Amino acid sequence: KSLKNAVTPDEICDEYGADTLRLYEMAMGPLDVSRPWDTRAVVGQYRLLQRLWRNVVDETTGEVTVVDVPDADIDVDTLRALHKAIDGVRQDLQGLRFNTAIAKITELNNQLTKAGGAVPRSVAESLVLLIAPLAPHIAEELWRRLGRTDTVVHQDFPVADPAYVVDESVTCVVQIKGKVKARLEVSPTISDAELEKVALADEKVVAALEGAGIRKVIVRAPKLVNIVPA
Repeated sequence: KSLKNAVTPDEICDEYGADTLRLYEMAMGPLDVSRPWDTRAVVGQYRLLQRLWRNVVDETTGEVTVVDVPDADIDVDTLRALHKAIDGVRQDLQGLRFNTAIAKITELNNQLTKAGGAVPRSVAESLVLLIAPLAPHIAEELWRRLGRTDTVVHQDFPVADPAYVVDESVTCVVQIKGKVKARLEVSPTISDAELEKVALADEKVVAALEGAGIRKVIVRAPKLVNIVPA
């Protein structure tokens, strides 16, 4: 204030809305870290809300564009992205990590945008519920647009399905003498013994060993196999 360079919240609210201001302040970084104000960066959160709106409402006609389909007919990639976001945002909100929660919501929203086509209603409703604690005004409006007559603030927070939170596969790095020789896509539940067998049978690993004996194999399933030649 002494430098007379303060930014009043009213100016930001008048230009971008209260939800944008709330999101920007929470997305700047951890709550316990000092953060410089950058008015130009506010636009990023404003665009997030615009993309969120367009995933539910047609900007030209004002009509809701979501489709009513059972979860069984929603593609697996969308369900996996949704439930990972639900799981991550829930944990972030409980830990007051609002900046990373917003990042996960942004990632999910961007994926729905890139996928193209109409967003399934159940996915759209879950997305609205995810952002409701952070941007309550637009969430309430979208909730009503989706045909709900109750208020969004009285809804239970979404619950992630563990089956979609766990990755179908993870990348395992195979090292020989500390140097990466191969990368394998394996199940996250693979055992040490199974992973060792798969790694030693890999063509790149066999070629790298060049017939040399093996003195030791260190396995840290599912992400690392370290081979020490004889």
